[in-house]
Amino acid sequence: MSRYRIPYCLFLFSFLSLSSSGQVRQDFLDTVSERFQKYCNTNPREEIYIHTDRQEYVAGEDVWFSIYLIDRQTSKLSGSGKIAYFEILNPENRPVAQKRIGLENGFGPGQILLPDTISSGIYTIRAYTNWMKNFMPENCFIKRLIIHNPLTGKSFNIYRELMSNKGNITPTEATGLVTEIDKQNQENIRIIIKSTRDYRLVGGNTCYLFVQTHGIINFKRVVTLSDEVTVVNMPRDILIPGINHITLFSSSGRPVFERLLYTPKGNEGNLDLIVNENPESREKITLEIASKKGTAALDKLPYLSISASIADGNLFPGIDYYMIFGSEFGVLPDELLKSIQNGAPADSIDKFLLSMKSSWIDWNKILSESYPSIRYKKETENHFLYGRLINKNTQIPDPEQYLFLSMPGKKTMFQYAKTDKNGDFTFTLPLDGSIRDLIIQPEDAERNNNIRIESSFSDKYPELTQVTGTLAKPVTQSSSKMAVNYQVMKIYKSDVLPVKSSPVTFTGGARRFYGKPDIDLLMDDYIKLPVMQEVFFELTPGVFLRKKKTGYEISIADPVESRIYDRPPMLFIDGVIVRDPANIANLDPETVEKIEAVKSRYFVGEYMMYGLVNVITRAGDFRTVTLPDYAVRLPYRVTEPVNSFSSPDFTTPEKKLSRIPDFRNTLYWNPAVKTDNEGNAAVEFWSSDFRSDYEVSIQGITGDGKPVSIMKIIKVQ
Repeated sequence: MSRYRIPYCLFLFSFLSLSSSGQVRQDFLDTVSERFQKYCNTNPREEIYIHTDRQEYVAGEDVWFSIYLIDRQTSKLSGSGKIAYFEILNPENRPVAQKRIGLENGFGPGQILLPDTISSGIYTIRAYTNWMKNFMPENCFIKRLIIHNPLTGKSFNIYRELMSNKGNITPTEATGLVTEIDKQNQENIRIIIKSTRDYRLVGGNTCYLFVQTHGIINFKRVVTLSDEVTVVNMPRDILIPGINHITLFSSSGRPVFERLLYTPKGNEGNLDLIVNENPESREKITLEIASKKGTAALDKLPYLSISASIADGNLFPGIDYYMIFGSEFGVLPDELLKSIQNGAPADSIDKFLLSMKSSWIDWNKILSESYPSIRYKKETENHFLYGRLINKNTQIPDPEQYLFLSMPGKKTMFQYAKTDKNGDFTFTLPLDGSIRDLIIQPEDAERNNNIRIESSFSDKYPELTQVTGTLAKPVTQSSSKMAVNYQVMKIYKSDVLPVKSSPVTFTGGARRFYGKPDIDLLMDDYIKLPVMQEVFFELTPGVFLRKKKTGYEISIADPVESRIYDRPPMLFIDGVIVRDPANIANLDPETVEKIEAVKSRYFVGEYMMYGLVNVITRAGDFRTVTLPDYAVRLPYRVTEPVNSFSSPDFTTPEKKLSRIPDFRNTLYWNPAVKTDNEGNAAVEFWSSDFRSDYEVSIQGITGDGKPVSIMKIIKVQ
């Protein structure tokens, strides 16, 4: 028996002898509620929604998108994660593009360039936070993209479909107990429990009804089975829109019936989109977003993303419909998504839910408090860099070993990590877009270890099932025109504005970790000395550099006891730890700008140094020292920069009459429109020369967690 099942069995055993006392019965419901809420708080469900400018692209185009990070229980934007991991996977589940996107208060704009070498096929966007990586591959946003590449002539001939969370959640009914759900009544949902006399004698005449929706308890009740048929009326108005999870527990505390029901959202569309639906080519288009007459104004929307692109006929739910299901039940079939948005009756969705299961709620885990192991933390203040220390000879992880992280620069940053029982270690990096030159090395270089840096992107991919046939959507006349449009725009570059990019520079530490040193020696303040040994002899009292038969040695005298420490000091060049004092001794003093030293014992967390010496070169880039084999050096940027969307302006007659063609597939993209206090906003853009249907899509979330989704077709004449 596993260690997780033992406490669960003990928990169930404690309810085997439940008396008919109402207090005891209520105690069970209180215990279930308490453990359920504890589970939800310990393993909170995060959801991501991605609004892209389109669903169909040509290889080589930009994908423009906005990321919304949402707390599953409150439905509000969540500030619990500051980075989203965005990927595009090919039909064989291999990433073709990846990007880390910075989030602010649960929102982040993004842009990624599709490689122009990829083959035609159905690709997949997936996005998640570091916390969501603990529950992969289920707990992530999934969206299909159709990508065409008319230049390669290659395509993925086999279409593979993403698997949903199939599997009936209803456990085998206890012998003599049958539960049914009746939704015919307009005011109540009737839960009909049929029990035999033998069941009530053996299993008890008490059961417990518990209903929750995405982590919020809607209804709970002690049910007494007094006859063969017992009916519980549950008011409809207590159910939160979304997927309601109904569970019936036996008197012994075992879940004997589970059912998923769909409660449609109310008519919350209280925003209007006002736009000229039949503009001419190169005409200014004004989009006005305003509260509908006779409805309450929405709270101010922190961010509203707007796209206007060629209508490609592909349907992906807006943020309002997506958040009903989220990622809890896997990837929903396209036909179900279409039926929901077309107003499919709830009964047909309920039938589909009979074959689905939640990837979040598992009563065995909840009642036994055997929660899944958590490795990846929420990135609210820092980005986490993970790795593993492996012995080169045995390929076995090396536990309980220290590693050091350095960033070359004139301000020394020091960070250490200790491997766990699996040889894993974690470093933290600031949440910004600076490029950092990272050097990681083990404390003990003699252990013959190898450092493996873990990719920040999850290696757990959604399961695929092969579907007989070729590409689900063949190349159509519309997609061919999109490809021609892209080629025309690429030739004339009429949609590209100059991008001013800053030169790539590395960022080191913001300040030296050891504060004010005991020795702060500026070399230009003294006469030039020929070798570093003389520099230390003449200018660094209490810090000694000596040449011995086996090489060089640097030592420090304890300023209190005036005797040499029995362990060597920590040595740095440009803030990077060096093992061999010869690296410092062999420096040309002309290249050295400063020498700093701390002569007393110095603690960083739990790690103690017996003094330290930091030699800072004029370049400050640690390029004068050859990096040893056991160290790893890599440039690293936590969040990637995002370009701004650009489009032509035909205000002047000269530009409007210009013969340079404008065949944009995306007319307009704005990831962060801010509304006024009444939820109103207006934007302007220009139509192109391409006469076609265009879909305007507006997505957002209000401050109090109400999703906003508007879609409208305009036709350029």
